[in-house]
Amino acid sequence: MNIGVLIRYEGELKEKLNFKERFIEAQEMGISSCQLCFPTGEGYTDQVAEKIVSAVKETGFNVSLLWAGWSGKNEWNFTEGPITLGIVPKKFRKIRVKELEAASVFAEKIGVKDIATHVGFIPENLTDKEYEPLIKTLRKLCLSYKSRGQNFLFETGQETPVTLLRTIEKIGTGNAFINFDMANLILYGKANSVDAVRVFGKYVRNTHVKDGLYPTDGMKLGREVKVGEGLANFPVLIPMLIECGYDGPFTIEREISGDKQKSDIADTVTYLKNIVGEK
Repeated sequence: MNIGVLIRYEGELKEKLNFKERFIEAQEMGISSCQLCFPTGEGYTDQVAEKIVSAVKETGFNVSLLWAGWSGKNEWNFTEGPITLGIVPKKFRKIRVKELEAASVFAEKIGVKDIATHVGFIPENLTDKEYEPLIKTLRKLCLSYKSRGQNFLFETGQETPVTLLRTIEKIGTGNAFINFDMANLILYGKANSVDAVRVFGKYVRNTHVKDGLYPTDGMKLGREVKVGEGLANFPVLIPMLIECGYDGPFTIEREISGDKQKSDIADTVTYLKNIVGEK
């Protein structure tokens, strides 16, 4: 089983991040790959690229995906989220598309072919005046990625599964896929994760192994919890993905920090291996 982990390049200590040490630490936990997350749309320098390439060569560790964030205001909620997240809001679209282009160039330098992001709250109403312009923007971005031999991955959460399916179909470039966050659909109250696989399973190319609970406040997202303690139903979900033909990494994301994060990730590695009968 290919188990991965999300490694973030952010905060005051990002310049001191030792990729080799982080890769070795992950390998010692039974993890063979990672997604590198650049949450603010910055850090795509030649110096950082060289450090990553060197660390990969020295450790044999695999970087499966670049998670590309963006600059500007971002509110992870139901009130301001629709007008601040991703490239859906017209106010931020132009600069964030440039940042996603920069991510593509950087990914090419580090030998990574898959780039993922949160696009934002994609309109479910096909007659929404902003829907077709968004599709046009996404199609152009995907074609740019395709010119570099890359794939563009939507991270799930802010849209229903059928809206995401429709969007990929309308883009129609053949290189639009899904980074399936197994908790986000629950946290945003959009869908049951197991049922979502029935809708868009064939497009899943990477994952976030994460767990959570549905919202109990109409203004706030649900609560993330340790894998196995929420409603993602991994004993059903993991085999279902495999049956759909998914053979990519199961990338663990735990949205806390410190020793508790490390212990929860270690427990999740064991949990995942038990599901598929590995030791």
